[in-house]
Amino acid sequence: MRELVVLGTASQVPTRTRNHNGYFLRWDGEGLLFDPGEGTQRQMIHAGVAAGHITRICLTHVHGDHCYGLPGVLSRMALDGVPHPVHLHYPASGDPVVQALLAVGSPGIDLRLHPHSGAGPVADCLEVRPLRHRIETYGYQLREPDGRTLLPERLQAAGIGGPDVGRLQRDGVLGAVRLEDVSVPRPGQRFAFIMDTAPCTGAEDLADGADLLVTESTFSADDDALARQYLHLTAGQAGELAASGSARTLVLTHFSARYGDDVSVLAQQAQARAPGVTVIAANDLDRIPVPRRRQPAAEAAAPTTAIGLNHDGSS
Repeated sequence: MRELVVLGTASQVPTRTRNHNGYFLRWDGEGLLFDPGEGTQRQMIHAGVAAGHITRICLTHVHGDHCYGLPGVLSRMALDGVPHPVHLHYPASGDPVVQALLAVGSPGIDLRLHPHSGAGPVADCLEVRPLRHRIETYGYQLREPDGRTLLPERLQAAGIGGPDVGRLQRDGVLGAVRLEDVSVPRPGQRFAFIMDTAPCTGAEDLADGADLLVTESTFSADDDALARQYLHLTAGQAGELAASGSARTLVLTHFSARYGDDVSVLAQQAQARAPGVTVIAANDLDRIPVPRRRQPAAEAAAPTTAIGLNHDGSS
């Protein structure tokens, strides 16, 4: 299963209906918790996210609304006796804050710290890019390796069926037939997570080709001056980011309390800048599936029944 569970959508000040930040991504056997603000542990209970489902915690930066829930989450994991290692990724300059947060949490889990200080991979298929905020901040991109989609008519023409299909997938060649001869490229799925930032190259890199793009939308266009002052995105800029990167689904979040519970104007402003992109103004406890993989180019041009590989590589 690949889905985003939204635990909180407020920015600095929570509201009656919006908790501080918190986002849980189910990605096959991994569970990634992004930016756990205050109250994340309780929101996890409401959302049905067990502490044992978390395998990685990713902090974009160490402003309180993005990390003050960390001690509670880790304490709950210790209370539940989570047996597997938990990896914590965060900007290296935030280490004093992270260490202070860890000091007030309960010990008892195998927590592995991974501070980073530049762009690049931080784990298998997980990369970071620097953003432009008031302190060191990074966005995250989870990227599935590209694969191939088998075409039944080509397999049949090549006389390949049954167990031989699996051998061809595994070895890349079967006799004189190459995998490329009976398949077309299939782009891997991409998830991008962008929080507090002004428009910048790092955000553009993260959004490029994203199937599911989660980004802050703190201010409306009417408050552009505030966005520039505090280095945040307006809803329109979030829409431009999605459109320029050819993202498929844009999830807006991190809303200023000044807009109350109704953020439809922000969704409208983002949609106006991103025609053709699915725009969702997130609410707490929303569950948003990662869109199905993009259709391979050859399939799109000439539709045909194809054998797609599942997330685990099986057909």
